[in-house]
Amino acid sequence: MAERLLEGKAGLVTGGSSGIGRATALAMAREGARVAVADVAVEGGEETVRMMTQAGGDAVFIRTDVSRDSDVAALVRSTVDRFGRLDVAVNNAGIEGTLAPLAEYPEEMFDRVVAVNLKGVWLCMKHEIPELLEQGGGAIVNMASILGLVAFPNAAAYTAAKHGVVGLTRVAAVEYAARGIRVNAVCPGFIETPMVMERGVAAGRQRETYEKIAGLHPIGRLGKPEEIAGMVVALLSDRASFVTGAVLPVDGALTAQ
Repeated sequence: MAERLLEGKAGLVTGGSSGIGRATALAMAREGARVAVADVAVEGGEETVRMMTQAGGDAVFIRTDVSRDSDVAALVRSTVDRFGRLDVAVNNAGIEGTLAPLAEYPEEMFDRVVAVNLKGVWLCMKHEIPELLEQGGGAIVNMASILGLVAFPNAAAYTAAKHGVVGLTRVAAVEYAARGIRVNAVCPGFIETPMVMERGVAAGRQRETYEKIAGLHPIGRLGKPEEIAGMVVALLSDRASFVTGAVLPVDGALTAQ
């Protein structure tokens, strides 16, 4: 049997009820990790855990609003209580927000997007890093976006928050590299998730819309959640032992143009 990349490790994934988060949790479990799945969406999160346990994994769902410090602290504490340690973490939770011109963007929605997509990543690292230090190191992957690298019209809040995730990732990588913690960010292109297919740009509602979004990618299609999960698992594993502070587009060459 081939060596599993995360054998014996304990981890957590936020935003694990669907899409990239679910695919990542499943991939981590297949590679031998015990995983806490966190989300505000209880039904979806519990379904992810059912899928993992049915495949032989060790998983637990913990309802978590990543914009609340007390929720994130409880998530990390519960993960350590369940598995005895924390070795790896994927800070994936995010919302798309409203599509609107910058000068017309609703303030309440702007604040909410930043609270979940940016502050949430900071809160997760704030509580994860002390536990990783207790183990002598570990690895974190933050889910940014191509909109952490380039602009997208009518998505001011999301773009600003994801640019912030890139900045937080680099700061954390520099601060903790010498103490054995690696921190990287993945920047997906447009992926076939509920956020992209059903909400946001709603690429799944009309063939014309899907083809327009697909055409932004030189590869000629949208990505699959599993393709992002594969990169995340590789970054969490010891095979990426010299990779930290990296901000990696996984976007079918969209940002290479």
